[in-house]
Amino acid sequence: MVTPVQNEDVTTVNLSLPEDRHHHDQRFAASAEAVLEAEQIATSTEETYGEILKSSALVGGSSALNIVIRIVRTKAMAFLLGPAGFGLAGLYGAVESFTENVAGMGINSSGVRQIAEAVGSNDSERIAQTAAVLRRASIVLGLLGTVLLIVFSRQVSTLTFGDTKHVPGVCFLSIAVFLQLVSYGQGALIQGTRRIADLAKMTVLGAVFGTLVGVPVVYFLRQDGVVPSLVCVAATAVITSWWYSRKIPISAPVMTASQIAQEAAALLKLGAAFMASGMMLTGMAYLIRILVLRRVGFEATGLYQSAWTLGGLYVGFVIQAMAADFYPRLTASAADDTVCNRLVNEQVRVGLLLAGPGVIATLTFAPLVIALFYTSKFGAAVGVLRWICLGTTLQVVTWPMGFIIVAKGRRAIFFWSELACAAIYAVLAWFCVSSFGLNGAGIAFFGYCLFHGFLHYPIVHRLSGFRWSSANKRTGLFFLGSIAIVFCGLRLLPFVPAVCLGTLAAVITGVYSIRALFTLVPWNQIPRPLRRLMIGFGLVPRAAR
Repeated sequence: MVTPVQNEDVTTVNLSLPEDRHHHDQRFAASAEAVLEAEQIATSTEETYGEILKSSALVGGSSALNIVIRIVRTKAMAFLLGPAGFGLAGLYGAVESFTENVAGMGINSSGVRQIAEAVGSNDSERIAQTAAVLRRASIVLGLLGTVLLIVFSRQVSTLTFGDTKHVPGVCFLSIAVFLQLVSYGQGALIQGTRRIADLAKMTVLGAVFGTLVGVPVVYFLRQDGVVPSLVCVAATAVITSWWYSRKIPISAPVMTASQIAQEAAALLKLGAAFMASGMMLTGMAYLIRILVLRRVGFEATGLYQSAWTLGGLYVGFVIQAMAADFYPRLTASAADDTVCNRLVNEQVRVGLLLAGPGVIATLTFAPLVIALFYTSKFGAAVGVLRWICLGTTLQVVTWPMGFIIVAKGRRAIFFWSELACAAIYAVLAWFCVSSFGLNGAGIAFFGYCLFHGFLHYPIVHRLSGFRWSSANKRTGLFFLGSIAIVFCGLRLLPFVPAVCLGTLAAVITGVYSIRALFTLVPWNQIPRPLRRLMIGFGLVPRAAR
């Protein structure tokens, strides 16, 4: 039975049906558009996670191969030259690196940003102009470094070797400086256009050819072949970078003098900030070693060096992948704060999933890792290694966030924030090494990484409105909490229960990471070598079977 009120309602509805249908169609269209937009975002997110995993696999794999090749070259050089000759090679290498840092003006980093920004604009003319200026600037800076090293060769020889006998060697070394700076420009072009596969191949082939050419030179000439071998290594670097950079389809643009000057100014201004930051980090590394030497002793310096090398070995793969692919990708989207913040959150999440289990395993098996890479005499480095591992974990979280400042080209903020971090690092190092000895160097590094995160979060929040995603908060709490529990267990529990706790945590976090990556990345977007590895271990998801 129908009541009159209900009849009135029905009548009203019938009378207003055409207008309601119009509004319904509008609501349906809006809803469909929202669903389509959500699907596009989800697809974009899946593609981004796939790209991050692919770049991490490529760059991490090439970095691992590069490390192995460098170890082989280092051992061969040490065997052929002996301690004195190997020390001579190290001094020449330090002179070359310092000259490249000063004369290069940070072009290898600023060039990546400028190229990525041009690629993000989809303006072929702008890309061509930026690439042309980058190539010319790298040649000019290479010539500048060559001239500077030749002009000040006597002073460099006296300061480095204590005499002027090595002036000819320093002058000859200037050729290596020129070749390396030219290769930096070509490498920046490859990285800025996000040709990650070519970048990985270039890195590995450069190391292989450098070893194949450099070692025989030292074999035949012994100490007299040290500088020629460095020149040969630089020559292989410039050849391999040229080979892959020439594949990039960029036409030769017609540019006025003012356009060249404007593009070069933008390149060098940002490059100067990178150079200053690099000099601060180099200076801090030198200061830490001097503090350990003066406060603890000569042997402790070697222990710290061994721990430092191992502490960044695994996480370094993840961080290098950030620099190789994430940095240019973020720069291309720097103008869109929403996309920019999403990319940072996605990179942090994948970084934690990849680095977390490895850090826990390194913490747990630190004594075994030390003995495996060195000897049992380096056992005292276990404590400082664990503190360094904590710091590198924080770097995985904070470094992508800091890239926002660089991607947006905020030079002043970048410089002063890096200066503040370096100052805090110096104060912490002086206090901690004086108070806690060798372990204090690791504690200072952990404090530096912690301060880096607390300083940069409000800065990037102001620049782009960045906030941690809820998924990252959960993932970060899980991994950082697990690492903290394992670290405390290793310090407070007896050896066997502590190792059992760490092993269990490594297994649990490893399984969690694999399942999370399967959720984030479609099976067909996982790099083929990783798919083969997972099939071999029976870790294929049901949807892919």
